[in-house]
Amino acid sequence: MTIWFGGDYNPEQWAETVWQEDVVLMQQAGVTMVTVGVFSWSWLEPQEGTFTFEWLDRVLDTLHAAGIRVDLATATASPPPWLSHRYPDSLPVTETGVRLQRGARQAYCPSSPDYRRLAARLAGEIARRYADHPALELWHINNEYGCHVSRCYCETSAAAFRRWLTNKYGTVENLNRAWGTAFWSQRYGSIDEVTVPSAAPAFRNPTQLLDFDRFSSDEILGIFREEAAAVRAASPSVPITTNFMGLFKPLDYWAWAAELDVISDDCYPDPVDPDSPYLAAMTRDLMRSLADGKPWLLMEQSAGAVNWRPSNAAKPEGMMRAWSYQAIARGADGILYFQWRQSERGAERFHSAMLPHTGTDSVSWKAVCQLGGELREIGDALDAPTHGSVGIMLDWDSWWSIEQTGLPSTIDYMEGVRAWYRTLYDAGVAIDFVNPRSDLGRYSAIVVPTLFVATSDALAALSAYAEAGGRLLVGYQSGITDEEGRLTPGGYLGSLAETLGVRIDEFFPLPVPGSVPADSVRLRANDLGVRDAVGIVWSERLVITSADVVARFASGPLEGEAAITRRSAGAGQAWYAATLPDPWLRSRLVAQLLAGTGVLEDAVAVPGVEVTRRGRHRFVINQTASAVSVPIAGQTLSVEPYGVRILEGDTVWRD
Repeated sequence: MTIWFGGDYNPEQWAETVWQEDVVLMQQAGVTMVTVGVFSWSWLEPQEGTFTFEWLDRVLDTLHAAGIRVDLATATASPPPWLSHRYPDSLPVTETGVRLQRGARQAYCPSSPDYRRLAARLAGEIARRYADHPALELWHINNEYGCHVSRCYCETSAAAFRRWLTNKYGTVENLNRAWGTAFWSQRYGSIDEVTVPSAAPAFRNPTQLLDFDRFSSDEILGIFREEAAAVRAASPSVPITTNFMGLFKPLDYWAWAAELDVISDDCYPDPVDPDSPYLAAMTRDLMRSLADGKPWLLMEQSAGAVNWRPSNAAKPEGMMRAWSYQAIARGADGILYFQWRQSERGAERFHSAMLPHTGTDSVSWKAVCQLGGELREIGDALDAPTHGSVGIMLDWDSWWSIEQTGLPSTIDYMEGVRAWYRTLYDAGVAIDFVNPRSDLGRYSAIVVPTLFVATSDALAALSAYAEAGGRLLVGYQSGITDEEGRLTPGGYLGSLAETLGVRIDEFFPLPVPGSVPADSVRLRANDLGVRDAVGIVWSERLVITSADVVARFASGPLEGEAAITRRSAGAGQAWYAATLPDPWLRSRLVAQLLAGTGVLEDAVAVPGVEVTRRGRHRFVINQTASAVSVPIAGQTLSVEPYGVRILEGDTVWRD
């Protein structure tokens, strides 16, 4: 097994005399693969229909001669100026009706037939020319889809939206029923009357908004499919990827993942944010989950500082290495960067690179070379990634819907996901992300922070999981609507209410932080050995039908009423949390949820330290700036600041 090491290579930014120096330095750094051509459209097709591949021929030949593999991009991420000059309707329009202009990148409407036609043609031309090139390892379609333009509100997009709706609903009668257009006199006489949900005088139709989110994700996926089809027609045996962006709201990555041969991710944690290690771990675990346990690629990270935050901190010595090993421990078989050589010009000239402005005498260059050498040594010995033992449900329909307006409260969907992930992460638990269609039976426990949009099949699957012996924990605002935005038949929670042993009588959302009255509520959990704790975000009045009360509200209008419940469901357990408990109480709940499953027996929980299993190896990674001692495998390991130690069985295999 090879661990690919390298980054985005943009030779068109440099005189050809620099290319040979690049290759020599790449060999010195241990580079094994580079991504080429991501932003090269204007160089490959300087005028419509005129292709100039000769310079790229020389680049690929030079890399091949040096033994460096190529992840070759279709160059379609940034249309050249001639495209929007000749086809001005290809430019995207914002929600408020402003047409965005060229001069940056990704300036295209996802529905533009001109952009899509020309992008697919370029992808096909590149694929036909380089399908048999000996340096080719991987195809890279476009780049960071939706990063800057994930929704377009132009007339072209509106027409595409109507086609999507016609394909989904068939008739306007079905659309009117699904959207509930009897409300506010929104009934349509034909689908031709429907437009995109641009800025409007008041609350917009919630199902129209949800469908537009679904359409927009599908429409951008359609661009990928068209380019991928052109590439596969010419080069069917070479795998295809495109780079995701972690927990990215605009695109439903569950739908996208099935289209990729290799899952890839771009991840740029903030070096000064103390939460960055666990936030980065979340994205790594998501990528492994999207890949269904197969290896994935860290396509982009930074060697040092980025250039797009208000303040762009450099990484302390050792941090880049620790974060790279975090990705490997969680399933990555490639560590790549943006970019190889730091730019002298352009919008990202202050974004760090493997080869920085300060050259080969810099600390960051030496760190890059060290990591490249290490990965070359350990690659062949690593096993395939390891599945997690606990699943956290992540659902884009729920994410999109619960953050609309006109709801009982303003809720940040990811706040609950991050909170429950952090608790499991701190406990040393291996975590996968799942969706309502996943095989839940492989997990010892399933945590559902919020499943606002729930199909009848999803609710039935969760009930069946608990009844079959699983440990299920469901959070507030779950089972509230069906897939059409209609309130769940049978009441909130739907059929899951019987499994949980509770029903919801009335919502009592807590005020947003900083408002009056208090934005939190006290909890009392004597059964968990916790007398007082705190809940945030939410509260609601529960009616207990067959569950045991684990914690009660100890302040506010629901004082004395149930806040957290547990019910024996068949051979398993079904827990319900009507608020978001504080970290201490969440840790106690997780301990109870996993008691008797064996999950915690193999876990190592040391603050600031990750112990992650990949096959027969365990990675011990210190994510802090201080040395730590870690009790593991009957011994105590000393791990330096941002240090990494790898165990094979009980023996330290690599430091």
